Amino acid sequence: MYIPEEKIRQVLTYKSLIPAIRQALIDYSAGRVGQPLRQVLRVKDTANKPIGWFAVMPVISGEFMAVKTVTFYPGNASLADRPLHTHLATIELLDRATGQPLAVVDGRLITEMRTAAVSAVAASALAPSAKTLGILGSGVQARGHIDALRHVQPAFLKPGSIRIWSRNPEKSAAIAAELGATASSIEEAAASDVVVTVTSATEPVLHGRWLAPKSLVIAVGAVGPNLRELDDETMRGYLIAESRQGSENESGDVILSGAKVQAEIGEILAGSAPMPPSGRRVFKSLGMAIEDLTGAVQVWHALKHS
Repeated sequence: MYIPEEKIRQVLTYKSLIPAIRQALIDYSAGRVGQPLRQVLRVKDTANKPIGWFAVMPVISGEFMAVKTVTFYPGNASLADRPLHTHLATIELLDRATGQPLAVVDGRLITEMRTAAVSAVAASALAPSAKTLGILGSGVQARGHIDALRHVQPAFLKPGSIRIWSRNPEKSAAIAAELGATASSIEEAAASDVVVTVTSATEPVLHGRWLAPKSLVIAVGAVGPNLRELDDETMRGYLIAESRQGSENESGDVILSGAKVQAEIGEILAGSAPMPPSGRRVFKSLGMAIEDLTGAVQVWHALKHS
């Protein structure tokens, strides 16, 4: 069974995905998931110019296995003849008991939604009383995060509660108008209760001096040991990771700042690690194969029984 994006969009919802992702994060931190670090190959064209990267992400959990292949080509968005998404992915879902392939699933929308769902899980646990949301970035993940976070925090539905900034003022203004948010300066967005960074930055764009004392920062961009979105002052907050191993090997924000992971979000959700003390909290999200498997299983079950 090949499942294209249009079919995924019909059946995958944040209402069902967010609680499933919450359980997946608990299972991961409890050691019930077999998942190595992703393998990443840098891609160059025939003239030896870097043009993107290609990653492979395998996982075993519950009754299923999966492997996602994902590419990131920044130049796709500006292709003159046929613009493409910058991130493209495919997930192969297999039966754990027999190794039999069950489905090949388009992974672009699942990647978009599971990433935002992870942030929604973190925000609901770490900032349940938040009233304002700041989004740094204006790409696909900006839209996805606003949708997902509104599912867990009704306050974000109120006018003026969401502020969006990006280096492209026209894009941030367009998204703000479309989603009932406000285009703002980076300082205004960063002063929100919850601040989500979904940029393509390679150097820090968020500075700690702009943040509220008890804010939650959810860092989603800058996947790579040499890439950063957050400055050192921001990283002095209480650091929670999606994956301790992933953050210590794949996050430039963590590696280059020397920050120490205090807990995984799955540990906090399960109660095996304490709730962070009052003050600034930083959640680093890098994306994990167990999240892709979770989304693919939901889609497969929904279509199988439809």
